[in-house]
Amino acid sequence: MNFWGLTQLCISTLIFLLAAAAAKQWGLAPSLGKIVLTLVLYSLGNLVMLRLVREFGMSVSFSLSAVIQLVSVNVVALAFFGERLNALQATGVVLAIAAVALITLGPYLQKL
Repeated sequence: MNFWGLTQLCISTLIFLLAAAAAKQWGLAPSLGKIVLTLVLYSLGNLVMLRLVREFGMSVSFSLSAVIQLVSVNVVALAFFGERLNALQATGVVLAIAAVALITLGPYLQKL
C-alpha cells in the first residue's frame, strides 16, 4: 500500500470513528439529526472504502480497515465514553485484532 492508500485508510478510519461516536450519541439521546448524521458519515466512510477496494483489493483494504477500526473504536469507547470490557470481552478483542492482523500481514510476511 502506498502513501495515498494509507492516507485514504486514515481518512476512512476517522470518518468511521466520527460515525461511531455519532451513533453512540444517538443511542444515549435519540434524535432525527443524530441518526441522519450517523448515516451520512457511515455512507461517506464506505465511499472512501470503495476507492481503496478498487485500488488495493477487497481483502487487504477491508482487513486493514477492520484492524484499525477495531482498535480505534475500542480506544474511543473506553477512553471517552467510559465503557468497560470484562476479561472475556477483552480477550475476544485481542484475539480479533491478532486474527485480522495475521490474515492481513500473512502474505507479506511469507515473502520476506
